[in-house]
Amino acid sequence: MSKALLYYYFPDKSELYIAVTRKLANEYLKSLEGRIPQFDDLKEAFVFQIDTHHNFILNNYNFFDYIRLNEQNMPDMIWEIVDHIRQSEMDLLGNAIKAEAVRGKIKLVDNAREIVDLMLDALHGVRVGSAGYNKKNSFPRKEHLEEIHKKRLMLIDIFIKGLMH
Repeated sequence: MSKALLYYYFPDKSELYIAVTRKLANEYLKSLEGRIPQFDDLKEAFVFQIDTHHNFILNNYNFFDYIRLNEQNMPDMIWEIVDHIRQSEMDLLGNAIKAEAVRGKIKLVDNAREIVDLMLDALHGVRVGSAGYNKKNSFPRKEHLEEIHKKRLMLIDIFIKGLMH
């Protein structure tokens, strides 16, 4: 694709970043929406979300790292798309919690969406050692992603066990 053709479809860089972010978000959500409702086990649903998120970040790391480096210059629409992803994850995983309660595997909860919101915040906060604590930005380095993934899986195991008792 020529530069001229690129600028025909995307008048400026912001429009290009929005389009790429929207495309990536749709792919990610499609993969979650296609599988999470099918799980008969809450842990499988959460592990699938963590694994899908992890692989998605790995596969698109350069783009997300660029966003991190240019965070202040990104258009607001990028953050609206990120918020849409978060809301969709909360809906999907909240419904998974409710379904698990209906099956009698966990106690019925009134605030499934709030529980998922808390869990996603906790998962997002997982770091490697002290890496990133002094930095303004929370996007991890690529070499830390595997360890963060393992820690998130451990945290979700503790979380699910807590819902069962």
